[in-house]
Amino acid sequence: MSQDIINEVYFLLYSIIMGVIITFVYDFILIGRQLVKHNIFFISLEDLFFWASCAIAVFYMLYEENNGILRWFAVFGAALGMLLYKKTVGMHFVKLMSSLIKKEIHIICKTLGFVLKPFLWAVRKIAAFCRWVNKGTKKIRKYLKKKLTAFGKMLKMSLCKH
Repeated sequence: MSQDIINEVYFLLYSIIMGVIITFVYDFILIGRQLVKHNIFFISLEDLFFWASCAIAVFYMLYEENNGILRWFAVFGAALGMLLYKKTVGMHFVKLMSSLIKKEIHIICKTLGFVLKPFLWAVRKIAAFCRWVNKGTKKIRKYLKKKLTAFGKMLKMSLCKH
């Protein structure tokens, strides 16, 4: 087999691998979207950055492997890699990973809730005490405000007379 044909086969394999990598990375974006709900603006923004970075990566691969010349079998290879990944691994990957991450988050929240329970109890008790103190000092504050207002008026009157 000639070296040119071997190079073309390697280039096709690189294209297939590039398609698999692109789809694999996009699956992580889909997992993130399932964990945190996005509105259409942020979905579009994520897609814009993702596809722009993919375009740069594909251009770099074409530049390194094929002197920047776009070959249709490279596009076919990338599409084939994407299709193979989606039909084999990617079919269940997003659902599996997002459910595992959701379960881990649930376990972490339950553990933190258990660990922080005494702290939260203390915070509630301190807040209740502060409300009780605030309620008890309300009459004192009202009385002091009344006396200070009267004192201020008396001071104004005495200063205006002199």
